[in-house]
Amino acid sequence: MPAPSPLPKYLYKIVPSAPPTPLPAEYPLSDLDRGDGFIHLSTAEQVLGTADRFFSTTHKLWLLKLPYSSLEQGIRWDDLPSGDGCFPHLYGRNFGAADVEEARGFERAEGGVWSEVLRGDAWLA
Repeated sequence: MPAPSPLPKYLYKIVPSAPPTPLPAEYPLSDLDRGDGFIHLSTAEQVLGTADRFFSTTHKLWLLKLPYSSLEQGIRWDDLPSGDGCFPHLYGRNFGAADVEEARGFERAEGGVWSEVLRGDAWLA
């Protein structure tokens, strides 16, 4: 699938627990990423739906903000079989401290949904 136009400035990795401090040169792979053979990422617009769908049982999550330019060579835009859109996946390499511009934690209230917490947050650019 071709890359969107315009290209995003940032991609985001959603993680269910606080990232290690300091960030390692290679970020630990999730079981899903290891099993699928690529790293699942989201654009700012996709973060809300991804968080609602895959992190609905967690009350805290962290977003790692990754400049697209540092990952561009390994990014492939894949259409999901479910028809939910075209998502960025990182192939052939991992990411780490050198690729993460910033990490930020978020919390949601009991009964809340992530899209309500994250919608309109200027940090998601």
